[in-house]
Amino acid sequence: MEDYKKYFFERPLVIDNMSTQMRVLIATVLSLIVFIGYDYLFMPKPTPKVNDANRTVSLQQKESVSTIESAPAAPTAMDVKEESKKDTSAPVESGGTLSSVIATVDTANMKMEFDALGRISQVYLKDRQYRDEEGEELKLFNSPKIPKPLEIRFTDAALNELAFKTPYSVSTSSVTLNGEAKTLVFTQKLGDLIVEKIVKIYPDHHYEFTVNLSESKPFYISPGYRPDIRIDAYTVHGAMVEEADGTLTIIEDGDAKGTEAFRKARIAVAFDRYYATAFYDFDKGLDVVVNKDAEENPVLFVNGESGRVVNGYIGPKEYKILNAIHPELTKIIEFGWFTFIAAPVFKILMWIHNYVPNWGWAIVVLTLLVRIVLYPLTYKGMVSMYKLKELAPKIKEIQAKYKGDPQKMNAHMMELYKKHKANPLGGCLPMLLQIPVFFAIYRVLLNAIELKGAEWILWIDDLSVMDPYYVLPVLMGASMWAHQMVTPSNFTDPMQEKIFKWLPVIFTFFFVTFPAGLVLYWLTNNIFSIAQQLLVNKMLEKNKKAE
Repeated sequence: MEDYKKYFFERPLVIDNMSTQMRVLIATVLSLIVFIGYDYLFMPKPTPKVNDANRTVSLQQKESVSTIESAPAAPTAMDVKEESKKDTSAPVESGGTLSSVIATVDTANMKMEFDALGRISQVYLKDRQYRDEEGEELKLFNSPKIPKPLEIRFTDAALNELAFKTPYSVSTSSVTLNGEAKTLVFTQKLGDLIVEKIVKIYPDHHYEFTVNLSESKPFYISPGYRPDIRIDAYTVHGAMVEEADGTLTIIEDGDAKGTEAFRKARIAVAFDRYYATAFYDFDKGLDVVVNKDAEENPVLFVNGESGRVVNGYIGPKEYKILNAIHPELTKIIEFGWFTFIAAPVFKILMWIHNYVPNWGWAIVVLTLLVRIVLYPLTYKGMVSMYKLKELAPKIKEIQAKYKGDPQKMNAHMMELYKKHKANPLGGCLPMLLQIPVFFAIYRVLLNAIELKGAEWILWIDDLSVMDPYYVLPVLMGASMWAHQMVTPSNFTDPMQEKIFKWLPVIFTFFFVTFPAGLVLYWLTNNIFSIAQQLLVNKMLEKNKKAE
């Protein structure tokens, strides 16, 4: 028993012959593998332009679309089925009668079009930062995917078929909003059943709607298939439901099962990188079911109730717009896995931007704040690295003396560390702490539409895309090299040292495709790190001379 206790409780902590630099090297290389692999496998693909003739969508008797069939009354047991899994896009109506625009709504920053089925068939964003690469007004819907916002599906198959063949009439064909909301009334006659869809539209991208039926008929209504402007593997896109208890459930494209159902949901939203279409009700809640298309992308429907007022939103996922409509709507802004860190980082960045009204300089200030917060730990790490550098000759002696006995070598090295109060892992901790912050800022800069079209200086006119002249990545690589030059090192293996010296070059090429805002953050972080390292080096040298 004494031997057992001695072995497990009295033996010194053993660290293998892997040096601190090797540990850092492995961590860095692994990070590079993750980043580069992610970059290689999931590089954003340019969205193919869709022929205008294919953008016109309508429904007729032979269309192959997803329809909601008879479902039990209990919303949690709703079963949403597809009539056809071959294609979720509908063929063009001959003559274009059902796909033709019957009403338009103009505001200062958007134009909304309604088709003959009383659906929002297109939304144009007029603001400069939302315009496309050719400078044209941005269209939120570029593919023939359905359903469209405000599309109604009846559970009665015969009635549903008739509804998709019968055009609506509208109270007025053209409306201009000058700072106040206005209402459109769409009416559809389906035999003895009269459907009235009242849509009140506000200038800030949100609207209210009410569906009135002359007879009680079960139906569903959809906020629409998600906008499809910016789709890539870097960002989250699909659907999100905020449940009654506040839980956020995200169903990404390709992951929909088609059987999900939510009672009393607060928000049901379909979104891409920057834009969203949503229904919400923070008082009564919505009974939401999730269908899926042929590619297993989520398609949202809400259980309809005649005479009930429901809120809707369609437009950019911009914090100020959503917050002004209702603070709870800001939950539509989603940062993926790192939301728990990215969301507060984004709010801090927004707060900084209130005082520094340039997103580039706001990023610089944010980087400075991060460095200040992490300074105590960073300082300890730098002190540890400095002490290890001073101990490097003695470490080499121990390694040479006990080359054939790793256990004794590590025991003597631990004794050396303890004697000089040096932590062999102290330099790693600040780096590890910066990784989640880096990923959080990475997510913020990818998903925050506020940075789209945001200018910084001279040639940087959009912080959300890569530097067109590669200036920032080159400066970032140079700053990384300079940081290496001023950072104390105790390399005991020449190969490790050579690999480390090549890291700035590798990172430079790697960062070329990153958004300029992210590269700016990393460049600024390096500059502050250099300044901090020089200051700490000076202090430690001064203390050494005073001893």
